[in-house]
Amino acid sequence: MVRGAGNTFKATAKPVLIGTAVVGATTMIFSLILVIKHTLGIEPEAILNILNPYALLGLICGGAVIYWFTGASTQAVTTGAYRAVEYIKKNIRLDPNADKKASTEKSKEVVKICTKYAQAGMFNIFIAIFSFALAFAFLSSPGIFTEEMDTDTKVKMSSAASFFIFYLISIAVFGLFQAIFMANAGASWDNAKKFVEVDLKQKGTDLHAATVVGDTVGDPFKDTSSVALNPIIKFTTLFGLLAMEIAIAEQFRNAAPYVGIIFLLIALIFVYRSFYGMRIKSRK
Repeated sequence: MVRGAGNTFKATAKPVLIGTAVVGATTMIFSLILVIKHTLGIEPEAILNILNPYALLGLICGGAVIYWFTGASTQAVTTGAYRAVEYIKKNIRLDPNADKKASTEKSKEVVKICTKYAQAGMFNIFIAIFSFALAFAFLSSPGIFTEEMDTDTKVKMSSAASFFIFYLISIAVFGLFQAIFMANAGASWDNAKKFVEVDLKQKGTDLHAATVVGDTVGDPFKDTSSVALNPIIKFTTLFGLLAMEIAIAEQFRNAAPYVGIIFLLIALIFVYRSFYGMRIKSRK
């Protein structure tokens, strides 16, 4: 199983990589909590309150974004691979007597197709992730700030801030465990295929056909979605920290919720595009 050693090592090493992103995210989240305390006078224990409904909503939204991202990135890979196979079937001779040397121009076209769908998928995902971070930060703005706040005002402000703080926490936690799952599941699928090919020597059999899931699902799991969660966690917490600092600034608080709604609509549009714009359309 020498051929499976690479997958096994990567499945072990990738969660460590994601773990470093979570450590960095934790530092930035607590930095943001201290910024909120310094600016608004809200104590950390009021923000980190799991009984707060806004906090629970933030956890749900963060988890939803992580699962959407892994699905959208896998969709982009799947569609690109399908289009490449379509082109190969139409333009490259696959019969046994064909010239074994591949045409350079046709090979470049296959690479072009894969690059096109990778860039399209990345663009949709980046805009959506960026817009979600800004939208949720601005929607967590406390609104009009007064120097002398009563208890109810402080509670409302801490509730709004809890939503975004728990959104960032959820991105880190769900992202970590989803990355661990996808790295290990993908490597297991891929190693199963290698085991059938090399050790059992049953390539071309029904058993081998059943294990091809290692390439069709396992590779996007371990080589696309899993690794990409690392920059997603870092990117969201970094831009979230900057966006929340802007949202709680005295000059921007009144306008922040309206700007947040705009960014939320933009994010939802690109979420729609990430699936329905990238899906494989049926050909009649």
